Amino acid sequence: MIVQHVLDLIHQYGYLFFFLAFSLGPFGIPIPNEVTIITSAVLCRSGSIDHWAAYISILIGLLTAITVAYFTGKLFGHKLRNTFSHNKHYLIAESILRKRGHVAMCIGMFIPVVRYFMPLLIGLSGVHYTKFALITYSSALLWTITFFALGNFFGTPILSMLEVIK
Repeated sequence: MIVQHVLDLIHQYGYLFFFLAFSLGPFGIPIPNEVTIITSAVLCRSGSIDHWAAYISILIGLLTAITVAYFTGKLFGHKLRNTFSHNKHYLIAESILRKRGHVAMCIGMFIPVVRYFMPLLIGLSGVHYTKFALITYSSALLWTITFFALGNFFGTPILSMLEVIK
């Protein structure tokens, strides 16, 4: 069912679907990234879609989303900091970023909601773009390769389990 739904979306929108699913993910598109990337890998393995076009669309979409989040934090930092300054979760995240900056940036990419919130926080904290890009883009590359490989080798059983759970 999930595979067929994604395949229908690809037939309707082309590989733009993957780009939009990942780039608009932080803005309320209710499609879990992990399910989308695993499904795309299953479709690639079956020969229904092109490996490279799907992977590049996903990677560029994810990089777009985290870059927009970073610059949102950078540009609107003062207003956002005032808004979040009393939020317990924000204060904890800021403390972790201060203490474990590089590691937090890397690990944050592998945690679903944090993946999109962390670049915003990094931008708010004033980290230079070069440092942000080097660490976060490398982590995004690692995350997409990992999940694409998981989907390629174990995607069908994973999606079957999701269908049963659903």
